[in-house]
Order: sequence, then C-alpha cells, then structure tokens
Amino acid sequence: MTIKDDLVEELTTPTGPMRTYIFKPAAEGKFPGVILFSEIFQATGPIRRTAAMIAGHGYIVAVPEIYHELEPAGTVLAYDQAGADKGNTDKYDKELSSYDADSRAVLDHLKGRPDCTGHLGVVGICLGGHLAFRAAMNADVAAAICFYATDVHSGSLGKGKNDDSLARAGEIKGELLHIWGRQDPHVPLEGRNKIKARLDEVGANFQWLELNGAHAFLRDEGYRYDPELASLCTRWMLEVFHRRLAL
Repeated sequence: MTIKDDLVEELTTPTGPMRTYIFKPAAEGKFPGVILFSEIFQATGPIRRTAAMIAGHGYIVAVPEIYHELEPAGTVLAYDQAGADKGNTDKYDKELSSYDADSRAVLDHLKGRPDCTGHLGVVGICLGGHLAFRAAMNADVAAAICFYATDVHSGSLGKGKNDDSLARAGEIKGELLHIWGRQDPHVPLEGRNKIKARLDEVGANFQWLELNGAHAFLRDEGYRYDPELASLCTRWMLEVFHRRLAL
C-alpha cells in the first residue's frame, strides 16, 4: 500500500524532546505500531527506506532519533569513519536508563494514536537491535526483531558500559527473532552462543537465524550489502509481525 512519510513528532522524554519520524499507510484505518531503532548513524537513507517498506505492509512505523539529547535535531551521521567514531562515542555517552525511557515514550505515543490498534512491535539494526531487545522487556511489546544486535553479549551498552540486558532477558514475553551474520566481527561465535544460552535458560519464545553475511548486510548502501539475504530477512521479519501484531 502507499504511505505517508513526511510526519514528524517531537516526543517528550526525561532528557528532552525526541524527534521521531512517522511512516504510515496512506489509507484510512487502524494499524499496528512498530518502532524501528536505527544504527549508530540515526535516521539515514537506508533506515528511512526500511521504515517505508515496513509501513507499506500495513504498519505505523516510528523512527526515533536515538541521540536526541546529544546531537541537534535532524542530525544524521555519515557512513564513514568519522560518522562511526561519533556514533560510537554517543552510544557510550548516553545513560542506559535514557535508552529505556526513550523506548517507553515511543511505545506510549504509538499506543495512544487514534490510527493505531494498540498492538506493538519493535525492530532494530546493530545498536538498534540491542535497543529492540531491551524495548521487548516492556510487557506490551508482542514481537521484537533484532538484526545483529551489538553489545548484548558484552553487556557494554550505555554510559559505564555495564548494561543488564542479559540479566533481564526473562522479562521478554513477546516473540523474539534474532538474525545474525556469521562473518560479523562485532558479535563473534562465543558471543552469539552466550546470548542463545541465556534465552534458552529463561525459556524465551524466540527464533534464531545465523546466516553467511557480514555486519550491515541489511543496509542497502556500501560493500557489505547482500540484497538476497536482506530480502529473505525482510520476509522473516514481516511474517513475525503479521502473525503477532495483525490481530
């Protein structure tokens, strides 16, 4: 279906206003809500195109600026070394509690929209995969898709690099889909095994896919992009969302 992608909300958070981009079907009606958490570069072209694609399948998609209290509104970091360095610096300068408060603010916004059914899901890429994992700890999140989520195995998200994501994994009650690239140096085999073992330990409702892909294989810019894998993963993601959210 066709979409609207020119909607911007300024959501209230404990650390200030958070610009959030809304992508939604152009048709009238009510639709499930999905948060798309970006990589460290914020709302880049590839992230916006991913949001538009999900919205076109019948979802209201919210893309928050994850560094809203650290960068001017509208900041998009470049896919180069300087952009990566700045994004990684911001990732560790932000308080863990602020990431969680931001997620709750977007979930509340989606849930309160008159055009939303109230059924909620989350998806994230790289850092965003970790943020989706944490957002799934909210009881009203029915489905979470995490693409090569960084820092989960190392417990190093946020200021102080000492997060409790694995310790709290048992709080995730919705369905979880983890997608990994075996050639991703950011989450090595031992790290993936650590996460999977913890999910097994807490009896999580999860699916686990390991593919022959590099980090950022989903991003449709750059030499690591794998269109075929991206297409397969998109279908898996949408299958979970359709089954869990379109009730």
